[in-house]
Amino acid sequence: MASTSPARISIEDAAGINVTREEALDWFRKMSLIRRFEERAEEAYGQGKIGGFLHLYIGEEAVAVGAMAALQPEDDVITHYRDHGYVLARGVEPKRVMAELYGKATGLSKGKGGSMHMADVRRHLWGGYAIVGGHIPLATGLALAIQYRKLPQIVACFFGDGATNAGTFYSGLNLAAVWKLPLIAIVENNHYGMGTALERVSAVDEVYRKASSFDIPGVRIDGNDVLAVRDAVRRMADQSRNGGGPQLIEAMTYRFRGHSMGDPQRYRTKEEVEEAKSRDPIARWRSTVQENDLATEDELRKIGDEVEAEVEEAVRFAENSPAPDPGELCNDVLVSE
Repeated sequence: MASTSPARISIEDAAGINVTREEALDWFRKMSLIRRFEERAEEAYGQGKIGGFLHLYIGEEAVAVGAMAALQPEDDVITHYRDHGYVLARGVEPKRVMAELYGKATGLSKGKGGSMHMADVRRHLWGGYAIVGGHIPLATGLALAIQYRKLPQIVACFFGDGATNAGTFYSGLNLAAVWKLPLIAIVENNHYGMGTALERVSAVDEVYRKASSFDIPGVRIDGNDVLAVRDAVRRMADQSRNGGGPQLIEAMTYRFRGHSMGDPQRYRTKEEVEEAKSRDPIARWRSTVQENDLATEDELRKIGDEVEAEVEEAVRFAENSPAPDPGELCNDVLVSE
């Protein structure tokens, strides 16, 4: 009979500063890149240069950067529609991501996917999915394929707190637990599913406790602490990679922007948002880096300038790129890879 011991779920803090100077600066650069990239995308959307929907990741950068730092290049990553941060953290060139937002032929998905459907097979990045929780069973399938083929990698599946109330969350994780698949479910708890607070729609608002439904390990971590994210994902990835089956991480964070660009945000106050900004993950990591003598203010400022130039180049590339040829419309429906 399976155990449901509460000892399998816990709350964790980062265990000290175990990071090199190179890693510290790389994480600062990537989080700054995601932030500035999305600020420029927000401007372009307001100018009518980007169509469709645009869900910004601003405020949650530490989750994507910390998690990618813990994963191996061959590990599979699958995520939801707020996907720009993961794509940039995985190493995709910003100009290809911006061109995709502009719907240009040089975009990551050749201008056919847009904001919510970024994918890069070479980087084992299987895309953002627009249907809430719809990709969780796909993650289970990816993990089953890995187990069947006896491959060394795992699957990291990212989704928001709202998805944990969907049936796909339970069916996907249940099978993963039954078959002990190499899957890490990483929940980004930003407190709202669109405009609805988690506690209004979930009987259990401490999401990590839902892991006990499947008798798998579950932890809650500070998702605004990039180091805490790296350490938790690394440890649970190792467990899963070594036959420990699926794991669940709840990363507590907050999105500073609305659900999408059309969100009037009447469900929360300006004071609440400003209070959350006091825990800004980038400012926090900047302070940590300086307090531990990993970089000077001038070095961090130089990184900021380089990020600014890289993002402006991405915008120029997107604006000067051609639109897709109409003849490409039915190509790439199936791939041979």
